[in-house]
Amino acid sequence: MEYKDYGLTEEQVMIRDLCRQIAEEKIKPVREHHDRTGEFPWDIVKILAQADMFRIAIPEEYGGMGGGVMETVIAVEELSKVCGGISLAMAASGLGTYPILISGSDEQKKKYLPRLAAGEALAAFGLTEAEAGSDAGGVRTTAVRDGDAYVLNGTKQWITNGGEADIYTVIAMTDRAKGARGASAFIVEKGTPGFEFGKKEDKLGIRASATRELVFQDCRVPAGNLIAKEGMGFMVAMRTLDKSRPGVAAQALGIAAGALDEAVRYSRERRQFGKAIASFQGLQFMLADMATQVEAARTLVYHAARLIDGGAKNISKISAMCKLFASDTAMRVTTDAVQVFGGYGYMREYPVEKMMRDAKITQIYEGTNQIQREVIALNLIKEAASAKA
Repeated sequence: MEYKDYGLTEEQVMIRDLCRQIAEEKIKPVREHHDRTGEFPWDIVKILAQADMFRIAIPEEYGGMGGGVMETVIAVEELSKVCGGISLAMAASGLGTYPILISGSDEQKKKYLPRLAAGEALAAFGLTEAEAGSDAGGVRTTAVRDGDAYVLNGTKQWITNGGEADIYTVIAMTDRAKGARGASAFIVEKGTPGFEFGKKEDKLGIRASATRELVFQDCRVPAGNLIAKEGMGFMVAMRTLDKSRPGVAAQALGIAAGALDEAVRYSRERRQFGKAIASFQGLQFMLADMATQVEAARTLVYHAARLIDGGAKNISKISAMCKLFASDTAMRVTTDAVQVFGGYGYMREYPVEKMMRDAKITQIYEGTNQIQREVIALNLIKEAASAKA
């Protein structure tokens, strides 16, 4: 199916084509190197910055293109078709930027968004801790007001872009007695005294992406770096995740679509019993199922993005749905792609084993798929109760 069938605007097609070109010409030749070494892809980050890809979802008044979730989804999908790990440098910066976009003051936006839009700095989102992953209300990092600053203490875990980003949006407790209502959001800059990083994690997949701990030891953050108000941190985090989950879905969609492309190409080239394996009905059925799943995921992801950009009030359910479905699809499709390749699919010199490894994390981060199902179910029950009333 051609992209024109998805109702894309001229600008969206331009973003799609440019990201596809960068993925094929710049990312594909180096993806194996970055996967093997775990080296952060600063070379690609610079190329994406020069192509204005970091400007996509930032308002024009702050140096951006004024796009939305839909434009972000298109870019992330195309980049992820070639490498889900490298694409994450841009996608995770968007995640770290959302709290400022959604709830930041005008002063904060003027200070940070132009740098992020230009790709001069990357952002990261600091929510997860050892005992606060799916349970976002279980944050233990504290922020205590001290004059014109807040003093942060605690550790964030598994933070994407950790150590590489310059700007971090961090959730910390300003009043533990209030539970989730006692959480607040802060902007913390790399280099702030008392702010250090743990070791770089050695991961199964998305190895080109940096994942580190954020360690705060009596870290003084200016009071002006508080996002919104005290006690609004949990709300900021949830609103951020509602808008960012389609980005994870797009990453998963791209990985699945890339694996499908590789499987179809290989099935036409690989010969067994004197003919291409694409001629065997059993394999044709596998490809048909893979293609159907990818198409369904793309339709749901694009629908979610358009609803969010259109100002839909309750986006939690559709956001969770697209993340859940696209990531489950990515795992199924990449696993089947390895099967299509047979023994070759298990070898690291072929891309589908990497795609399968990269796909797994999309079912886990930014809320496990079990949590997504809870979000969906709770919203369904709430909607039914409202309708009855």
